[in-house]
Amino acid sequence: MTRSIFAHGLLGLTACGLVAILAAPGCKATGVGDPCIPEQEYNQEFSGFDDKEVNIESKSFQCQTRVCLVYHFRGRVSCPYGQNPEGQGPAGGSACTVPGEKTPITGDPGDPNKALVRPQCSDRTTDKAVYCSCRCANVDGKTDDGANYCSCPDGFTCQPLDLFPIPGQDTFLTGSYCVKSGTEYSPLKTCVAESCNPNGKQCH
Repeated sequence: MTRSIFAHGLLGLTACGLVAILAAPGCKATGVGDPCIPEQEYNQEFSGFDDKEVNIESKSFQCQTRVCLVYHFRGRVSCPYGQNPEGQGPAGGSACTVPGEKTPITGDPGDPNKALVRPQCSDRTTDKAVYCSCRCANVDGKTDDGANYCSCPDGFTCQPLDLFPIPGQDTFLTGSYCVKSGTEYSPLKTCVAESCNPNGKQCH
């Protein structure tokens, strides 16, 4: 099972701007649960996320918390119904494009599936699995190591994500994050329902 952290530089952020990553004393963790589109989706060769993975993107300027969490989510936020390997959307649906643009999603040229983008799971749509979050505990589930952490707001639980940092990148992003209550991952219960379909189970 692959889990990734996408860490970016933190220069220029104020103390309160780092609430989710290095929450400064006296700063309130605002914006947790706000929608976000991961930076990877602006790459036309990116075919989507895997529901078996957890991804953390730091310094997301769409989030007040600066952290965009992709928590066991399948497909692309910007294309709920996906497309086939030839880049064609399903009947009644549109092909996938770079968010805010008309640039088609082509997929990795070396991938045998070409432009395939899998549809979102109807039981784990964007609102349940991709949103702004913040780091609420370290890898040991504690907050007494001298670092600063946020407090999860109502409707969220502090969930250990067992993240593994990419070699050479910062390790301070590992630990627990605020996750929407009732959406905790279970391999036997996640993405087992019908996929999103414009002519059936519609997802937005």
